[in-house]
Amino acid sequence: MSTSATARQGSALPAPAGGYAAAGLGRPAGARDAVPVPESALRLAVVRTAAVAAVLATGGYLTWRLLTTLPDGPALWIGVPFLALELYGGIGLVLFVMTTWNVAPATVPLPRPGPAPSVTVLVATYDEHLDVLLPTVAACLAMEGDHETWVLDDGDRLEVEEMVTALGARYVSRPEHDHAKAGNLNHALALVRTELVAVFDADHVPDPEFLTRTVPYFADERLALVQTPQDFYNTTSFEHLHPGGDLHEESLFYRVIQPGKHHAGAAFWCGTNAVLRAGALRAIGGVATESLTEDFHTTMKLHRAGWRSAYHNEVLARGLAAGSPDAFYAQRRRWGRGAMQALRHDNPFTATGLTLRQRLGYLYSLSAWFDSWRTLGLALVPVAVLVTGLFPVAASPARFALMAGVPFVLQQVALTLLARGFAPARFSLLFEVVRLPSNLAATLSLVRRGTGRFAVTAKGRTGDARTRARVPSVLVALAAVLGGSLVYTAASIAGWTPTRHGLNGTTLIPIVWVAMTLWFVATGIRRIRDPRFSAERRDGHRFPATMQAIVDGAPARLVDVSLGGAQARVRGVGATVGAEVELAIRVPDRAAHVVFRATVRSRRGDIHRLQFTGRQWAELAALSATAFGAGAARWAATEVTPFTLPAAPAPATRVRAANLHPEAVAAAVHSPVVSPARRPAASDDTQPIPRMTPELERALADAQV
Repeated sequence: MSTSATARQGSALPAPAGGYAAAGLGRPAGARDAVPVPESALRLAVVRTAAVAAVLATGGYLTWRLLTTLPDGPALWIGVPFLALELYGGIGLVLFVMTTWNVAPATVPLPRPGPAPSVTVLVATYDEHLDVLLPTVAACLAMEGDHETWVLDDGDRLEVEEMVTALGARYVSRPEHDHAKAGNLNHALALVRTELVAVFDADHVPDPEFLTRTVPYFADERLALVQTPQDFYNTTSFEHLHPGGDLHEESLFYRVIQPGKHHAGAAFWCGTNAVLRAGALRAIGGVATESLTEDFHTTMKLHRAGWRSAYHNEVLARGLAAGSPDAFYAQRRRWGRGAMQALRHDNPFTATGLTLRQRLGYLYSLSAWFDSWRTLGLALVPVAVLVTGLFPVAASPARFALMAGVPFVLQQVALTLLARGFAPARFSLLFEVVRLPSNLAATLSLVRRGTGRFAVTAKGRTGDARTRARVPSVLVALAAVLGGSLVYTAASIAGWTPTRHGLNGTTLIPIVWVAMTLWFVATGIRRIRDPRFSAERRDGHRFPATMQAIVDGAPARLVDVSLGGAQARVRGVGATVGAEVELAIRVPDRAAHVVFRATVRSRRGDIHRLQFTGRQWAELAALSATAFGAGAARWAATEVTPFTLPAAPAPATRVRAANLHPEAVAAAVHSPVVSPARRPAASDDTQPIPRMTPELERALADAQV
């Protein structure tokens, strides 16, 4: 679906004192993150007029096609499928117009008397690396408003328990690990005693204002759910339009389609970045376990039971988008299979308790998975025309081009306006092709037995080598068919095949059609094979930074930073490779430095690549909070005496930036749920955090026996 870029209101969240922009490490926010400004009456009239015109023109065209243009004879076997694909597209257009007709921001109900609802924050995790999980836990603890923070670890990992309790959250595991994430949440739901639960995936880092923006909606006592958009801080992912840009493959859904569903009473839970009423979940038997998309299915059950949902259209948390094609396809196959399972269990056509608008909203969501069959069909129709020489429309090419061209242009104008700037045309068409393999496989599961296996989308480190992704065989075959049809047509024009083609409209129209489709398929293949989207070798995301620092007494400035280490440009002679050093980082919102133990892993001139050592949980939490714009003031830091360096230190001289004390590294956090016991320092306390491998997991399990 095409659109023109439209500037949106900037983020309404103020930068902390000191300025993250000056530090080069600002909150990873885009220009479109805030609640959109309501559309003016004039703009809304223009958008809706274009939408109605597109629907009427499409309806007139399809009526003409149905009544007067079906061909006779052998061409009928191409003409009927082609018309069916066009009819399907017309229905999709109507559903899209209905969904996006009104995307005005949701209205917060008036507050009710009495105290605010109590909240437990649930962070579900299974096998995510600590560099992915720690920023989420630190940010959840730092959110404004009274709340508890629980980490639900289905991996039973000792290092996760150590980190979580050190930061001041509650660690929760369960004896049985059935039903994947849904079972994990249901186990916690049996323990929770608060009115509300806020749910986050392990990689989604909330803003400090998340609860203060969402909890007020629950003044409506029949409200079960408030969902917010998903956005991503790894803006070089496979899903993003441009490296460093804020538009991604899911932008249209989260910023336009979900707000439209809100007004139809059909906005649904998307698994993370949401607040739910615990009593409503218990009333329907807990989180749905019958499908892989427990969030979507649970919302349908809530709506059937008379509960309401709301959508707050403001980016208040950011996670990790699928960085590679393999992760993208695995995620989309799981979502699609889950949607098909939900369709089998609770068909919105026949399910009781839904309003008409809710049924149509769910119909649109589920039918979107079948769009790939239409895309594939429309790619193959002109191939059939070129190979057979049969035209699927009983009209002259000029008349067909005119009758089809007018509604097509109106459709593109309407889609552009209805998308409100969140779906550039070329990018949308490209991903229609890219999604083909996963969506085709997912929809085929509708007629297959079994529920499939829940697989967590790979986040963070996904491999040890920079291996390029394998191109799905569906796209390779489609490119071969499209290219082969053009070669065959050229041979036919030369008189070398039984098919006879002349240089007229019946040949030129399908040639242009095939060529354009082949360009998109080839572009999709190039994107999949792009080295930028090969396996991720880093455990955590690396942020560019320009903050001031001190490396063993020498002034320095950061180049970039992650939770595993940093690169710093150090004045003077610097440190030798392999040396243990202290890295003191001045964060923007306080005078105190955050001090790390680190090892110099490599050097390139004055740029030192430093790896953090030991389990410095409070310091990592402070660094994480700074990187995500939440501020580090909640976390422990060490005062560093300001100094100037008139000359470079003598070789082999180490000047300590601070004298560390045990109490200085304690987290300045108090949990209302648990007061974590101090753990004895491990014997390998100066070693890097171990990456959980199957071998290490087995060793830890044996140690517990």
